[in-house]
Amino acid sequence: MDKPELLKNIEFAKALDLVDMVDYQPGQVVSRTFAQNPFLSLTLFAFDRGEGISAHTVPADALVLILDGEATINIDGEIIKAGAGQAVAMPAGKPHGLDAEKPFKMLLVVVRPPQKIGL
Repeated sequence: MDKPELLKNIEFAKALDLVDMVDYQPGQVVSRTFAQNPFLSLTLFAFDRGEGISAHTVPADALVLILDGEATINIDGEIIKAGAGQAVAMPAGKPHGLDAEKPFKMLLVVVRPPQKIGL
């Protein structure tokens, strides 16, 4: 039996520059998913200036790691400006969104609570 794929769209056993793994595209948000399952999501994004993610609420904690540029993040009405090398944690159940006043790239890590598995 083959082991299930946990990571995808990334080379193994190699030092990689995440910032170079997605390119800016005019007027677009570009993404590359590395993991997506009921417990964890890892997605790399490139946002062009003026793009963003509208406010939403999810039952999961999220961590935004800014790799390039600068983002404006709104967490439950609190505005945070974050730049390359900085991280912002967003708690589950709080509305949050983000905007690119300048182009920026980020790695988004979403961690969901364990689910009961029925037999």
